[in-house]
Amino acid sequence: MFNPCFTYNHELVNKLLKINSIRDFIVNAPVVLEMEVSLKREALLKSAHHSTAIEGNPLSLNQVNELAKGIKIQGQKRAMQEVLNYLNVLKNMDKYIDDGKITPKNVLKLHENITHYTLKYTYLEGQYRSEPVYVVNRDGDIVFTPPNANLVPGQIEDLLEWINNSSGDLNAVISAGIIHYEFVRIHPFIDGNGRTSRALAAIYLYLRGFDVDFTLDKYYHSDRQAYYDALNSVDQKTQDLTDWLLYFLEGFLTSIDEIKNRIMLFPVGTTKKIKLSEKMLKILEYIHLNGSITNSEVQKLLKISRQGAYKDLRNLMDKGIIVKKGGSRSTYYILK
Repeated sequence: MFNPCFTYNHELVNKLLKINSIRDFIVNAPVVLEMEVSLKREALLKSAHHSTAIEGNPLSLNQVNELAKGIKIQGQKRAMQEVLNYLNVLKNMDKYIDDGKITPKNVLKLHENITHYTLKYTYLEGQYRSEPVYVVNRDGDIVFTPPNANLVPGQIEDLLEWINNSSGDLNAVISAGIIHYEFVRIHPFIDGNGRTSRALAAIYLYLRGFDVDFTLDKYYHSDRQAYYDALNSVDQKTQDLTDWLLYFLEGFLTSIDEIKNRIMLFPVGTTKKIKLSEKMLKILEYIHLNGSITNSEVQKLLKISRQGAYKDLRNLMDKGIIVKKGGSRSTYYILK
């Protein structure tokens, strides 16, 4: 029977409180409803890019964006397939949940879809490993030896039993962190364990109704060594997950704080939904970073005409979000 071990210390509790506070702010912000499509798409693209990049995929975020649009790009066929697989999984998370539960069959299907046409042998897709595997560092040194292959099916079933029947007793973010680590520890497949574990944690949060579109994968990818060190911080004898969970929660804070900062671009006191195009969101982000924006800067930013730039700026002024300053050739725009 799987029974996770960790301590609710002061630091852990504080991080949870901050996460819950930011989540409440995001969920209750009236403008976020109109940003939902933009945020969801951005989270999808960044998750696919960063999660595959952690494992060595060379495609840039811009290339991932073009792939998602169906545009042909130059690159390795396997690299492109990895990204497309991950995108498809995140777009269809319902497929891996049956009657509110995640089953062994779901896990095998998840791995099959993530590794489709990317493994050396296609018969390994969606199949538990039948031989030993080792986790090594960049120098080739073994840093962790996962359980024997014959133990894998039973340990996965124990984890899923806990997910479906006991994980709900804990905060959803804590449970997601536990799932992420335990899946990596079991290392049930020959390859694709990292991507599958990160996707499984995302599916679990979706199942628990964590209704904020963000990506943790960017945080992992920003310092891969810190990610691996955090995974390796768990003592194999005690299986105390506290240090790993502190890292996991810090990633959560960093990721959802980015979403909060985007919402903070809007005027204080906004009480109604504001419909914004993707172009207008980019203008607001530019002003937030640079303090102001001119018509010519909008033209360069969005690659549009002077008239098109003025139209978007006029819309933002009409909505009471920005104001015009200066005059004639020195005109510029700032947040109201």
